Amino acid sequence: ACSICDKTFLREENFKKHSLVHTEKKIYSCSVCNKTFSEKIYLNEHLLVHSGKKTYACHVCNKTFTQKSTLNEHSLIHTQ
Repeated sequence: ACSICDKTFLREENFKKHSLVHTEKKIYSCSVCNKTFSEKIYLNEHLLVHSGKKTYACHVCNKTFTQKSTLNEHSLIHTQ
């Protein structure tokens, strides 16, 4: 778990990537909730949360997600 925000991860690589959010300069800001991001691609992905569009679907159970990373995390439940 992240010692700063307590977010947990199933994969070590995702935790390492997440750790950067606490150290990098965040210059991109969401116009809806003011959350900030270090890269524009992360802001664009985040904006899907506000749109309600769930464009990523699990090929096993058809559950849908707004973010590909969330789908990837979800997919692990089918392999355990």
